[in-house]
Amino acid sequence: MSADRERLPRQAVLFGWVSLLNDFASEMVYPLLPAFVTSIGGGAAALGALDGAADFASTFVKFWAGKLADRQERRGPLIVLGYFVAVVVRPVIALAGAAWQVIGLRVTDRIGKGIRTPARDALIADVTPTSLRGRAFGLQRGMDHAGAVIGPLVAWYLLQSRTAGIPKVIESSAIPGVLVLILAIWATSGARRVAHQAPQAVAPVAPAERPGERHTALYVIAFFYFVRMPETLMILRSQELGVPVASVLLLWAALHVVRSSSSFVGGALNDRRGSASTMWLGWACYVFIAFGFALAEGPGAAWALFLALGVVAGLTESPERALVARLAGGKQGSGFGFYHALTGVASLAGAIALGEIYQRLGAAQAFFASAAGAGVLVGAWSAVALSAREQE
Repeated sequence: MSADRERLPRQAVLFGWVSLLNDFASEMVYPLLPAFVTSIGGGAAALGALDGAADFASTFVKFWAGKLADRQERRGPLIVLGYFVAVVVRPVIALAGAAWQVIGLRVTDRIGKGIRTPARDALIADVTPTSLRGRAFGLQRGMDHAGAVIGPLVAWYLLQSRTAGIPKVIESSAIPGVLVLILAIWATSGARRVAHQAPQAVAPVAPAERPGERHTALYVIAFFYFVRMPETLMILRSQELGVPVASVLLLWAALHVVRSSSSFVGGALNDRRGSASTMWLGWACYVFIAFGFALAEGPGAAWALFLALGVVAGLTESPERALVARLAGGKQGSGFGFYHALTGVASLAGAIALGEIYQRLGAAQAFFASAAGAGVLVGAWSAVALSAREQE
């Protein structure tokens, strides 16, 4: 049966809905944290500590959770536990009376993410035929971003209509959270690994997808995360270009509309052209976007570039996961744990470095540096692919 006629397994579809509802709940809260933290006496240092500590905790836990998830029977419990932690902790943030309490709760929320993510990705890879993995991860990422559209819009409506204040909006994230748990339990029940797929069922592999290039491929992906500008600084740049602070929720929601739609395209393209080619296209798009941010003038340019950023996510996130699933072999848990940990560390290190450039030399220099780094990656990847073709 051809890939076009095959259907995605039930668990892959259910995890799409789990991701949608979980990001619905999460993104009701996350964009409001700066305002909430400052309202209870915190400042910029507290906000920096919040993001840094949360990312570090999630990255650290993902590595070890991935090892635990190598055993197939542990994947379901790890997934449910991870979502349970987030669903319980997230609404409690509304009760915090000090910035350090918000930091602690946010870190706990991200620990839940670290517990569930490698196991969830490994389970999706388990139940999905190799020829459909790009589409499966594209569905998961697309619906994840769709939830990140709904959450900020609902929060914006509740605040604008004065139906609820910030603490009440945070508390109401528990409602989609309950549905997340129900669907997560359903999605993990009865999951079975599909039979081994013959190599011809897979799209032709690019050089970095061959067994001898496994570690190289992951380190190349991590390098992109290192040179990529963090979204917080892109938001800051957009505000400097004239986007009002009140419009950040709408800008954030619009970004995820693009991310969601382009994730389906990226997943399908991965299954037709291969992971390496699809990721390269996303990296090339990022080079132009970063240069654009360095040279931009006015809020219109900021909106256009920020939304274009969603295409980069669509062309990279799904192929990355499909590639990791292929390279991990029988140890899907460890494979995804290492991938998430490596890219998390790279993102954190890159954010610190680019943040320093931004603060000391200005936004234009920081974005030029980011674009230059990504440009080196695009050129080097093209050279490796050309060399490999010449040797064939």
